[in-house]
Amino acid sequence: MARITVIGGTGYAGSNIVREAAARGHDVVSYSRTAPEGDARIDGVRYETASMLDAAARATALANADVVVSALSPRGELDGQIVEVDRDLAALATERGIRLAVVGGFSSLRLEEGGQRMADGDDVPPQFASEAKQMNSVLSDLLGAPDSLDWIFFSPASEFGSYAPGEALGRYRVGGDVAFFDADGTSAISGPDFALAIVDEIETPAHRRAQVSIAY
Repeated sequence: MARITVIGGTGYAGSNIVREAAARGHDVVSYSRTAPEGDARIDGVRYETASMLDAAARATALANADVVVSALSPRGELDGQIVEVDRDLAALATERGIRLAVVGGFSSLRLEEGGQRMADGDDVPPQFASEAKQMNSVLSDLLGAPDSLDWIFFSPASEFGSYAPGEALGRYRVGGDVAFFDADGTSAISGPDFALAIVDEIETPAHRRAQVSIAY
């Protein structure tokens, strides 16, 4: 059993990760600005509320964790701040010997081996460009992090989010920094199966200091 802290644990990706980890008997703590109520609360999960713009809250969130998952998005108060927040989480994880997993975006992937990351180009739709570039900067920071930091950056498929929840199929593909597409040209993954891949990696580490793509 691992002690897993999910920062952003009530968002779409975070709540799926929290649910999957708790179902497997891990000791799970969720940090978010507001706590869920009623049926949205998952049995066995400890919910804490805090703003990750608070340095003291970040330090407390990593206390006693074996693995910390940053499932934060560059929205609301974190828009324009997420790079610094994840940079500090990485520094704390390095200092304390904690494994750091970051939930990134599809646009940090490449369309072909050796190609540029989509977020580095001009083809990302304008409404997603800022978020894509911010999360790409988080990845760039991790790529330059000290060797002592055990990190992994998860990039979901293009069709991923509350707008396209999909179904829990119990399967997924794992790749590197090149995007996956199926025979029909679709890149998709459901929230439950994305979480399945992440908790599988936590339980049986197969990647270190790497970007990983998850899709069907």
